[in-house]
Amino acid sequence: MLKGMRKNARYFYVLFFIVILSFIFWGVGTVDKTGGVEILAEVGKYKITTEEYWKTYDRIYRFYREIYKDQFNEELEKKMNLKDNVLNSMVNERVLLTAAQKAGIKIGDEELQDAITHEQAFMKNGVFDKDVYVNRLRLNRITPEEFERSQRQELILSKMRRLVELSVDIPDSADLQLPRESSNEQALKMISQAKLNDIREKALNSYIEGLKKDIKIKVNKKLLS
Repeated sequence: MLKGMRKNARYFYVLFFIVILSFIFWGVGTVDKTGGVEILAEVGKYKITTEEYWKTYDRIYRFYREIYKDQFNEELEKKMNLKDNVLNSMVNERVLLTAAQKAGIKIGDEELQDAITHEQAFMKNGVFDKDVYVNRLRLNRITPEEFERSQRQELILSKMRRLVELSVDIPDSADLQLPRESSNEQALKMISQAKLNDIREKALNSYIEGLKKDIKIKVNKKLLS
């Protein structure tokens, strides 16, 4: 099974990043009043508390558990290095938010409203329903203000990722070294897209690592033991 996971590593990277973003409201924002709260990591002005970390970790853990069922055990979790990967993703998000702030990237109220009103989870009969919106947030113990703040930050992250991807030089299809023996056009398209995603992923990782050199990052991994 691990061989299959490695074979599809890029696919799982994308899913992993999407899931982290989906629950970003647990761990984004500055923490000015931290009396009694354990700070797991500091990324510039952003802080990650142990509570935020474990809530995110729990959601990612359940995500993989749903995929692998009973095969997802403690041994596999360790081989995936899940704890460190979750933490690294949370740190990387805040690195991108720091860069976005320096670049002056913002999300206006109209853009935020458009994203929320087009979210399928808040629709009824194909149309945005305010009651559905409020009730779903209430069930998850989130106020509209908290959700909208997190959604704005998620949109900023998406915009940052797009900017990085647009700056990447995409090679011609002939340079992607696609298998010539395959006559399946759909398969070739999937392989081509996977290779392009790999190029974009590497560019994003390289960009983030470069940003880290100019951002003060402090992590206390002892809190995870």
